[in-house]
Amino acid sequence: METIATGRIAVWEGGSLWVFDVPGAPDAPSRTEMHAHHAFQLTFSLGGSFTFSVENSAVPGPFAIVAPDTLHAFEARGLVSHLFVEPESRAGRTLEQLMQGRPATTMTAAQVQDSPDLILAAFHSAQDPRSTLREAGMKITDRIAGHARVAEPDRRVRQIIKWANENMDQSLGIDEAARSVGLSTSRASHLFVEETGLPFRTYVLWLRLVRAVDARVAGGTLTDAAQEAGFSDSAHLSRTFKRMFGLPAVALEML
Repeated sequence: METIATGRIAVWEGGSLWVFDVPGAPDAPSRTEMHAHHAFQLTFSLGGSFTFSVENSAVPGPFAIVAPDTLHAFEARGLVSHLFVEPESRAGRTLEQLMQGRPATTMTAAQVQDSPDLILAAFHSAQDPRSTLREAGMKITDRIAGHARVAEPDRRVRQIIKWANENMDQSLGIDEAARSVGLSTSRASHLFVEETGLPFRTYVLWLRLVRAVDARVAGGTLTDAAQEAGFSDSAHLSRTFKRMFGLPAVALEML
């Protein structure tokens, strides 16, 4: 598998920051397949260029945002960054309010402020790159969260999410999740979809993928990452990664 991009990823609870350099050679692959993931995606040009394809329309850079679970493709050249924000977080709720139901939109320089500079400085830092990227991503995310007053998800859904994160080492089903908050299976299932926009099983798969990405960038092999995150094998992880990010996991080379 040919490497599509090289870069770094930093992960924290509620978000992650990806910085990648996409080769500019004419014959180099630069476009993902159509895909969707359960997170807001804020993309910043760090000197490169990019375009999203969403609902038969193009959303160009240098700054753009795509809503969670929106089918899209991404094409880029040069250095770009993605800030993924989980919609259940305070920052995610703020972004949901700002997006007003739009699947994707460009961002202005005023909205972005100094975010690209913060990310670029962290990416080139001589200190621990994952730590500095994490700090930059969390700073930007906290700034987003502070822009508006938003309602948090239902208390029981927040408890289910917490329970799921704390029990990732075992098989997770909606039955057990419902019992953890004293609800019937059917009520918990409907409430979770109402508050998050997707079934509990799909949400757990997203959590496992995020954990696998963290294990992979920490130096583990795909097999190690799959085992760490609870996937049946590396092939299962690879299929999930491609479905949610539009390209094979092995196409990304970690620095």
